[in-house]
Amino acid sequence: MKELNDDELMAYLQAGKGDALAVLFDRYHRLVLSIALKIVRDRGEAEDVMQTVFLEIFRAAAQFDPRKGTTKTWLLQYAYHRSINRRQQLTARHFYQKETDFRELETHRFEPGFLLGKYSHPELNYLLRQALAKLTNQQRRVLELASYEGLTMSEIADKTGDTVSNVRHYYYRGLKKLRSLIQGEDLGGEKK
Repeated sequence: MKELNDDELMAYLQAGKGDALAVLFDRYHRLVLSIALKIVRDRGEAEDVMQTVFLEIFRAAAQFDPRKGTTKTWLLQYAYHRSINRRQQLTARHFYQKETDFRELETHRFEPGFLLGKYSHPELNYLLRQALAKLTNQQRRVLELASYEGLTMSEIADKTGDTVSNVRHYYYRGLKKLRSLIQGEDLGGEKK
């Protein structure tokens, strides 16, 4: 497949042959990553954008029309628009205003009761699963959309069909329940 040109690869992708995506990825992933990096200015975020772009290319292959432009142009449009969207999400979350003094973190001593020093990694995973199970479906869904997909409250409201006010309510109530675990309460609500 590596010998095929871009339009032929897109035809294979449209026919459901996923191997064509791997070849497109090999050809263009550095270009997509460089565009994302210039826009979001964070390597980890840029890598996430790059993965999103190729996933969306795979899902939207049927929409590609070679009469409207080249495969490369289509990929670059996805890269540019997804990077801009991610930058807006990060800006809304004040990502670019956070300045962490890592020296302070390195010298900070956590109290014995601090969650990370108190539990092992498997215990933390177990406790987090247990705490998430205590949330309502709406709270869990809103927290997942905000945390894992990086959506704003307005975007979550659009996606779920709820009002922004309800989304905020689910978000903050869910966080409050999760924080109760961190503050030393067990999952039954009793103080340790």
